Amino acid sequence: MPRSIDEILAAARARLDRLDPGTAHAEARDGALLVDIRPAAQRAAEGEIPGALIVERNVLEWRFDPRSDARLPQATGHDVRVIVFCSEGYTSSLAAAALHDLGLTRATDVVGGFKAWRDAGLPATAGSDSAG
Repeated sequence: MPRSIDEILAAARARLDRLDPGTAHAEARDGALLVDIRPAAQRAAEGEIPGALIVERNVLEWRFDPRSDARLPQATGHDVRVIVFCSEGYTSSLAAAALHDLGLTRATDVVGGFKAWRDAGLPATAGSDSAG
């Protein structure tokens, strides 16, 4: 039976131990890979997290599959801690679940995405739509 996107999102999130921005920041400082999957235009408008790895959503699985010829040097195995974020934490949940499907079961995402990170006062560059 077909599922709605809300059902698909709920099923994806049920597989994840999602992180609040502060915990994600701490884990990134301790070596987890913080991965920004937003498109370039969205990063330019909203801002970026210094040190985050940029991997747009359309190539994420190829870049993190340890068996892929297109993998990143950081994709050293299935035990890599990958913390994905998007703008508000919706697409990132689906992306992290896709990484689980590849065997990267330590992958997760940031609740509220980049906007929650920025609102928490964590390190971020200003984007073109930033107030101030």
